[in-house]
Amino acid sequence: MEYLHQILDTRIQRWREAGYPSQYFDAITEILEYQTEPETKALKFLRKPQLLALEAYWYLRLIENTPHVLNLYKSIYTKQSELMKALGLTNDFIKTFVLDEGIDALWELIKSDDAFVHHYKLEPLRETLTLNYPSYIFALAMGAGKTILIGAIIATEFAMALEYPEGPFVQNALVFAPGKTIIESLREISQVPYNKILPPRLYRQFAASVKLTFTRDGEKDIPVVRGSSFNIVVTNTEKIRIQKESVRRTDLGKISLAFGEEEKASEEIANLRLQTIASLPKLAVFSDEAHHTYGQSLLGKWEKDKLTGESVFKEAGIKKVRKTVDYLAANTELVCVVNTTGTPYFERQPLKDVVIWYGLSEGIADGILKELAGNIQAYSFDSASTDKFITEVVNDFFCEYKNVRLPNGAFAKLAIYFPQNDDLDELRPFVESALIASGQSPNIVLKNNSESTKDEIDAFNRLNDSGSIHRVILLVNKGTEGWNCPSLFACALARKLKTSNNFVLQAATRCLRQVPGNNVKARVYLSMDNRNILDRQLQETYGKTLLELNNSGLETCREVIKLRKTEIPPLVIQQLVRKVVHKNNSEIKLLALEKPKVTSNGKLTKTIFALAEQQASSSVLQQLGDTLTIETVANTEDLYSVAVNLSAIYRLDLWSVYSELVRLYGSERELPASHLPSLAQQIEEVVCNYKVIEESINVPLAIVKPNGFVRETAPDGNYIYTTEIFYSKDREHLITHVGNFNTNTHDFGFHYTPYNFDSNPEKSFFEQILNYLNLNSEEVEDIYFMGAITDPNKTDFFIQYKDDKGKWRCYTPDFIIVKKEKNGKRGKCMVIEVKAERERNHLIDGEHGLKAKAMRKWEALNSKFLQYEMIFTAEEEVSFEQAKAARQFVEVVKP
Repeated sequence: MEYLHQILDTRIQRWREAGYPSQYFDAITEILEYQTEPETKALKFLRKPQLLALEAYWYLRLIENTPHVLNLYKSIYTKQSELMKALGLTNDFIKTFVLDEGIDALWELIKSDDAFVHHYKLEPLRETLTLNYPSYIFALAMGAGKTILIGAIIATEFAMALEYPEGPFVQNALVFAPGKTIIESLREISQVPYNKILPPRLYRQFAASVKLTFTRDGEKDIPVVRGSSFNIVVTNTEKIRIQKESVRRTDLGKISLAFGEEEKASEEIANLRLQTIASLPKLAVFSDEAHHTYGQSLLGKWEKDKLTGESVFKEAGIKKVRKTVDYLAANTELVCVVNTTGTPYFERQPLKDVVIWYGLSEGIADGILKELAGNIQAYSFDSASTDKFITEVVNDFFCEYKNVRLPNGAFAKLAIYFPQNDDLDELRPFVESALIASGQSPNIVLKNNSESTKDEIDAFNRLNDSGSIHRVILLVNKGTEGWNCPSLFACALARKLKTSNNFVLQAATRCLRQVPGNNVKARVYLSMDNRNILDRQLQETYGKTLLELNNSGLETCREVIKLRKTEIPPLVIQQLVRKVVHKNNSEIKLLALEKPKVTSNGKLTKTIFALAEQQASSSVLQQLGDTLTIETVANTEDLYSVAVNLSAIYRLDLWSVYSELVRLYGSERELPASHLPSLAQQIEEVVCNYKVIEESINVPLAIVKPNGFVRETAPDGNYIYTTEIFYSKDREHLITHVGNFNTNTHDFGFHYTPYNFDSNPEKSFFEQILNYLNLNSEEVEDIYFMGAITDPNKTDFFIQYKDDKGKWRCYTPDFIIVKKEKNGKRGKCMVIEVKAERERNHLIDGEHGLKAKAMRKWEALNSKFLQYEMIFTAEEEVSFEQAKAARQFVEVVKP
């Protein structure tokens, strides 16, 4: 049976293919379609898992109407047997109970009976059943970009709320972080380029409205206006949790409190913050790293109170956090709760609230995480030989990663995790000795633990900088969640941890964060003891065995392309431009207005009705008596004020308008307000006498726009321009580097490298023409492959056309061949499109399709300069004959 998230994925795919339709809120179509390039469907900014999650979120909000998860299950698994199986209720006792008592009785039993839940391992299901509000889990692997996803959901919700003020959209957001490390990583929310997520018209409204607040230590309240909208509040769960907190004495201010009153004041401060959040309307709660919410025991456990010695039931972390969210749900309009986590399992049980799941294997396959295949190394040794293990790790790392750098120049780094500070101090000399033996300086070692100095912490935060000298990082209780270090290529766990929770998993996978341009695998060094722990934790949290993870390879590859030719002259193309002009093509010099004949006697009519039962009509209003006319004084406006307003609206000379009004109304100096519409209409009939014309103008089109690429500074001080591309592994043969052509003696093509062709016919055509050009190069300036770089921020060479649904689209042809300037005249240009034969009759891409028709108009306007050719081939290569037109174009013309 398919899991909930698998069924949702299929439904969301159908919604995507249909164009994200929404019955009442079509702006969501605009927002979601903005995330990809119209032609290629290439992602603009969001990564694949982020877009999948954003689509899932809006599918649940608008198509499923934000259902409670249990109701979502009921709507999908319509048969009771299917529902019970999907929820994991397959035990024979449970089935019998449902037959005897009914399904509703089972729901109540799960909610109320701790022993029953614990015995049948139903903790995740209890969590689902006991919530009174919609709450969803987005399970995304580390490195997928959960923080940016949260920002994207909030931005799109706020944009929809601004577009539809009366709609059911979020107007305030509370973002929880379960610790200081993670709240620091959440500061990325303030740096998200929201203009790349929202279309320009929606972004402007969002940017003008949003207010971002990070709670700080020492503040009694949260600095937001109670009852206001479009606030994003980022806080630790501890700062607003509904319980007695250990509030700092400084939080209480300088007030003098009697003995025993400090605890009460502390609780009041915690509640004050909570009450401020509760005042915000249409609230959504986002919980980052939400697996902290679940902990290792959903129910909690019995413990002895340290002060009284009495046995008390200590609630798990989830209960404390849930109390806070439950309070908000009861005291404000809570729209929904979104939980992001990388661990969608609880003790090998899939969490029932998971609506999207993007795991480690998917992240590796899509190139979001570093590949790990064959690089998990486990060692068997006794505790007395840990020094030998450490020495082996350091030697192996510098053998494999000594010269590995990120594209920005930062060296690859190794993190070694220790259980205690004593372990670090004991083994650090062996680390340094191994470094010296490997030809490295001990100065490249950096520790980060509770005893670290400010300089050490600052150096730790700068590890990804190209100037960082540190390469071996020694860690105690640091460097797991919230640590974003793409320059980390290897992790080692020095000793077995007695109580690890998910520490082994977090530490071992911390080196997997990928960076554009890197194709070097990560490596994990483990003892056999820790290897077994890691295997168990992988199964508990991801449903993956260590063997499966170790065999995960790249199915999707990434490549960084680099601009080689940045000073390409623009192509000057004639285009039709629509202009709005005055029909008479002359300035308005004189206004000739007539005094309106509108009556302005200032009369009101009054009719009195009463409620009565009518026999002849459905109306219940009965008129009492005659209609009364009430004389009133007519409203007037002074002439100068009217002249100012009309001249501003219609962009006319103030004194010309004023003189005309004086002519009409003389010494009265006022005019009836009822005359204004007629006067405005008279002026509008004169000044709005315009028409739309088409005009042919020359437009310079940039082949490439460097500013649309990522700019970096090379070691020699010059700028380099790059961007990243993704492609499936089976298309790897289409990636073509400039170095592949030793015969390209004139350096034609490759204005960026590598070229990422869409098909083998495109690649074969390019190779054929490139070889021909190097033999007949006297008249050709260059050849450019344009079919893959279609982003308007990176090139101007595209033509707009209307698709079959009436939407404007951009079309970028595959190739441009440009001839040199000759006798003072600009060189001619040939534009070539290569297509499969099966597309010849396609409505949009075919020989007479919408793209071709738009391009033919360009060709007609530029008949002396521009030539457009389409090549259709049924083979894997473009034949010599099919490329004849292009060869003839580049041939040297003999005098």
